[in-house]
Amino acid sequence: MTTISRPLSPCIQHCQLDTTNTCQGCGRTLDEIAYWGQMTEAEKAPAWERLEAPGSAWKRLEAQGYLDIALTEISHPT
Repeated sequence: MTTISRPLSPCIQHCQLDTTNTCQGCGRTLDEIAYWGQMTEAEKAPAWERLEAPGSAWKRLEAQGYLDIALTEISHPT
């Protein structure tokens, strides 16, 4: 079994909801954001798959080099 290293939350502190109540920063829905801390890993799995899919907000930010910077700043605040 392959273990995937992920942060506790996909939040990159660039929160802005669009008209479908999806965050333009991390790509989660408003419900996913609200309940993320209470969700099991199994409940989070479909969201992670969507967030990590080609063309997702995460993939666009990763391609721009922003994702690595944002997650580093969240993990190690100065």
